[in-house]
Amino acid sequence: MLKVLRRAALATVMAGTLAVPALAQTADFTDKQKAAIGALVKDYLLNNPEVIQDALVELDRRQKDAEKVAAKRALGEFSTALTSPQRNVVLGNPNGDVTLIEFMDYNCTYCKRSLTDVRDLIKADPKLKVIIRDFPVLGPDSVEASQVAVAVKNQLKGDKYWDFHAKLMDSRGRVGKERAMQVAKEAGADMTRLAKDIDSADTRAFIEESMRIGDALKLQGTPAFIVGEEIVFGAVGLDPLKTTVASVRKCGKATC
Repeated sequence: MLKVLRRAALATVMAGTLAVPALAQTADFTDKQKAAIGALVKDYLLNNPEVIQDALVELDRRQKDAEKVAAKRALGEFSTALTSPQRNVVLGNPNGDVTLIEFMDYNCTYCKRSLTDVRDLIKADPKLKVIIRDFPVLGPDSVEASQVAVAVKNQLKGDKYWDFHAKLMDSRGRVGKERAMQVAKEAGADMTRLAKDIDSADTRAFIEESMRIGDALKLQGTPAFIVGEEIVFGAVGLDPLKTTVASVRKCGKATC
């Protein structure tokens, strides 16, 4: 009997569960036997607590793997929306062999830090295509700024848009509609047309689409960079971004 209980307890631990009902599905134990099994499992785990830690590490690994699979699926689903030159702000080389997409928010401190990194990447890599994607997650001001920025792309292209983007990103304090409109005017935008485009269905649809894509990719904040099928979270700095771009160019993955 003791051997049976020990085997049952070991089976429970190896299966990664403490639930007695799981055992009941495979064996007809009495209440007394179930209590004995529970005591053995508890005793085993108290004497081998590293088993719980190992299980949590394994659970975390499986969750991350599942998230990568889901993100890859989402990238495939939204590939056209993310890379279409008709829908997005394209900087660098429009025909580049590697595309870097930045999800950003004009009120994100870390996005402001990454501005120089993105600028230096464009200058250093003539084969890199860069897409700026508004992802206003930091409040109503951010949404207003993004509405202006999305509308501005109908008028300003290439370097002119980058100048607008960089100046707005470099703004001090909270950035909302008023500041974004001021920068757009200084950049030479037609303000009458801009006011109309800000309230257009296309502008709203673009931002809503960005939010849907961000949710599908499980983006928890900004900045987030997509390079190929790899997602880089946070303001990681210039060198890590360069390394990721080089690896994706070489073998299609972040690490070759």
